[in-house]
Amino acid sequence: MERLTNMNTTLEKLKERIKDKKYKLTTQRQTILQAFIDAEEKHLSAEDVYGLVKKVAPDIGLATIYRTLDLFTELDLLKRLDFGDGRNRYELNDEEFSHFHHHLICVKCGCVKEFEDDMLETLESIIAKKLNFKTIDHQLKVYGYCGDCQAKMKEEEERLQAQKEAEQETHA
Repeated sequence: MERLTNMNTTLEKLKERIKDKKYKLTTQRQTILQAFIDAEEKHLSAEDVYGLVKKVAPDIGLATIYRTLDLFTELDLLKRLDFGDGRNRYELNDEEFSHFHHHLICVKCGCVKEFEDDMLETLESIIAKKLNFKTIDHQLKVYGYCGDCQAKMKEEEERLQAQKEAEQETHA
């Protein structure tokens, strides 16, 4: 019930931002916005959005998705993210949480996980004092291997080691 209330509040806030900037919230735009609110995955590419939207509104094309994502980014409803995989991803730009929002990116499978611990507050304080610079936001992307990929890599390493040892025994 609480999640539903939060989703409705988020939708209302986003609708208000669209109206404040003198744009109309068309049915297509609302469908695309709703896809972000309802999505389990919070970092969606245009193709991901298209796949979700097609289920409820098959008349919305990929070109409309791209135009709407550009508009929503321009209106600060969405943040455009680049995780270095050649695809832009988008997430809701919820100001209440954006400052404490960071990404862990697996370089093997491409999965992205979020964490919301602001470990950069101390750095921001130092920057403010030493450089007279007021930070209003930051993004932290940490690249590495997720737990699943680490396990697969370890299994592969063990398999190769066992294979190498077996070959050495046959040649001995």
